[in-house]
Amino acid sequence: MPMNPASPPLIHARGLTKRFGAFTAVDAVDFDVAPGEAFGFLGPNGAGKTSTMKMIGCTSPASGGTLTVLGMDPETQGPEIRGRLGVVPQQDTLDEELTVRENLLIYGRYFGLSRAECGRRADELLEFAQLSERGSSRVEPLSGGMKRRLTIARSLINEPDVMLLDEPTTGLDPQARHLLWDRLYRLKQRGVTLVLTTHYMDEAEQLCDRLVVMDKAKIVAEGSPRSLIEQYSTREVAEMRFAPGVQDTLDGQFNGLADRVEHLPDRVLLYAEDGEAVAVAAHDRGLRPETVLVRRSTLEDVFLRLTGRSLVD
Repeated sequence: MPMNPASPPLIHARGLTKRFGAFTAVDAVDFDVAPGEAFGFLGPNGAGKTSTMKMIGCTSPASGGTLTVLGMDPETQGPEIRGRLGVVPQQDTLDEELTVRENLLIYGRYFGLSRAECGRRADELLEFAQLSERGSSRVEPLSGGMKRRLTIARSLINEPDVMLLDEPTTGLDPQARHLLWDRLYRLKQRGVTLVLTTHYMDEAEQLCDRLVVMDKAKIVAEGSPRSLIEQYSTREVAEMRFAPGVQDTLDGQFNGLADRVEHLPDRVLLYAEDGEAVAVAAHDRGLRPETVLVRRSTLEDVFLRLTGRSLVD
């Protein structure tokens, strides 16, 4: 969803900085989040995503720059902002000694809701999270996907204007991830603004209208998933795997075949508008890969080009 100039952003950051002593975790970043959009922070571990989310969530003060959330200053109006946020942290913080429904009821009381209102909202949220049949169950034996859905349901008890989700599907199996994506998409359809961090490319493509790519505490790119692919990659990629020992003999043999060639330890990636044509041209040059895969470019291609392929611990 593009920014609507007629409506002010719900979150506005300029030169936003977070330091821990001599270490700069977030280095003068600029971004805006529009009402009703799903906005993502994409980046490797240590890029500054979580530190940015904590500043937005008013749990960690900024070291520099300006930040407004819901038109308010986190430094002086933190409690008012937090009352209108729904927060889903990386790790579930559920009370495992209570039942599923009790977790919602008690959390609702923190926001000053009456017992009757807590009960009404809890029942609605259990249905939304597909947990109605587990309302009287203890939390401890629930699956990871169920606990994640309960954490999201709990974060909605105060009917927030903005949802902050930090790595919402880390550690979940594919079925649980897709169910969670469906729940988040339904929230967006209701007009809830979603702000999430992730290092899953498919998740960012599925959920985000717009995102920023962070690397080494800075924002290195911004746009919709499709616009970023168009800007930083090509329409298709031809992946070629060669027999052991052949890979080291290929330097220069793909010159002129593609817009960009990337040599990896186990394969060669050729970025071009027509991957099939590249594969045919490579064959005409006498190159004989063991396997050839022609696919559409993805956000992962963009991410790896911008942040590199070195493992970040």
